[in-house]
Amino acid sequence: MADDCCAGACGTKKTLNDPRWRRVLWIAFGLNAVMFAVEIVVGVMAHSRSLQADALDFLGDAANYAISLGVAGLALRWRARSALLKGLTILLFGFGVLASALWGLVHGSSPDPFAMGIVGFVALLINIAVALMLYRYRTGDANMRSVWICSRNDAINNVLVIAAGMAVLWSGSGLSDLLVAFIMAALGISGGWQIVRHSVLELRDDRVSAS
Repeated sequence: MADDCCAGACGTKKTLNDPRWRRVLWIAFGLNAVMFAVEIVVGVMAHSRSLQADALDFLGDAANYAISLGVAGLALRWRARSALLKGLTILLFGFGVLASALWGLVHGSSPDPFAMGIVGFVALLINIAVALMLYRYRTGDANMRSVWICSRNDAINNVLVIAAGMAVLWSGSGLSDLLVAFIMAALGISGGWQIVRHSVLELRDDRVSAS
């Protein structure tokens, strides 16, 4: 872990001050904010739990990108603290999605498969574009890794939403929509835990504490 932290501390300082890194974050922030607004409206109108869950994920990511922009030039311990906050936020969203899916399972769900497929496909294209922009920064410190994990999980979520829409169209049942919401909750909880664990390890490292 020490070597890993050293690589993050020594290898990302220049990157964090790179205007290209900040530009990518600004683009990612704007796209995620727009997609949150689109998905939350369509998700509610289409009665889709998976779209609503994905919308909340977009909101969380937009906030995370904003935090990353705010700490990009700060010392590593502050970036690690930021990553810890983001990890806890992702965990919170994951449990929120889980609660929403459980509610839908109890009370029933009848989502619009066409809305799920169309919006899910648009969201997938956007998240793939963001993931490609962030790919080169995936091996940095906990803060940079958290940005990559968010983007990667988003693309996976969108594929699942599209698949759920096709399943709803074929079966006429909303169970696949709820199943995807459960999977998205698990991904969020898993990704959030990874970020929390890595950021805590960085904060415990003596060189990070001294930076």
